[in-house]
Amino acid sequence: MSFLNKLTRQVFIKSESKLTINKRWLTLPTKTTNTNVVRQRYTKNKSFYSTKNSPQRTFTWKSAVVLGLTAVGLVVYFKQEKEKLKILRAKREREKIRKLGRPAIGQEQFELFNVNEDKRMSSKDILHGHYSLVYFGFTHCPDICPEELDKMADVVDALKEKERVDVTPIFITVDPLRDSDELVKDYVQDFHPNMIGLTGDAEELKKVARSYRVYSYTPPNVTFEDDYLVDHSIFIYLMDSKGRFVDCYARDTTVEEVFESVKNYIQDDTE
Repeated sequence: MSFLNKLTRQVFIKSESKLTINKRWLTLPTKTTNTNVVRQRYTKNKSFYSTKNSPQRTFTWKSAVVLGLTAVGLVVYFKQEKEKLKILRAKREREKIRKLGRPAIGQEQFELFNVNEDKRMSSKDILHGHYSLVYFGFTHCPDICPEELDKMADVVDALKEKERVDVTPIFITVDPLRDSDELVKDYVQDFHPNMIGLTGDAEELKKVARSYRVYSYTPPNVTFEDDYLVDHSIFIYLMDSKGRFVDCYARDTTVEEVFESVKNYIQDDTE
């Protein structure tokens, strides 16, 4: 073999070798995940991925009942505690007022005509021995006086029914010009059978009104036949069994509020 042929053969062999290497390089598979391995791992740890074996977390009706009863119990408990705290605060406030002293309201002795007994009576005979609710008004009052007297009567009935306590309702007129004894007697009976009506002359009634810090104004130059209104303060006064002032209630005070207040004062007095 000639030298030229040998050289040509070697170049061909080297070229073919490079081509083979290049083909192998071109066909070399990329690095991929072995799906069989992944499948085996998932099968092995199937219980970890599965939700069938996980604990049931359903909300049953028994759980709902227990939760509802617990919520109701908590509401009732906190409501009771709130009421206890409210009563305790009110009692402390009443004790504080007593320590500061009683206002000198209704402490002047007086003598007025009791239309129920048809005779004159002193303030001691009228007020002592029982708690009293006192209101100043006039029989020709179109709305306010009837509303307050109805409130006073409802409180008296509630105290009798729920607490077995007798409280005397008292009406004192501020219109002596028109409020005769017979008129006042019929008037108070329309509100409560135990309501006492008190009348007197103008000077006596003014003195009693001043003692209770009651403001009243009658238009000047009016006669018995005139249709007029008497301007006066609107309060219900609570007096204890010794005729001493305890508290007073304005027009916006409800029957329930007056009832609770009077009940608590009486309970404090018996403790």
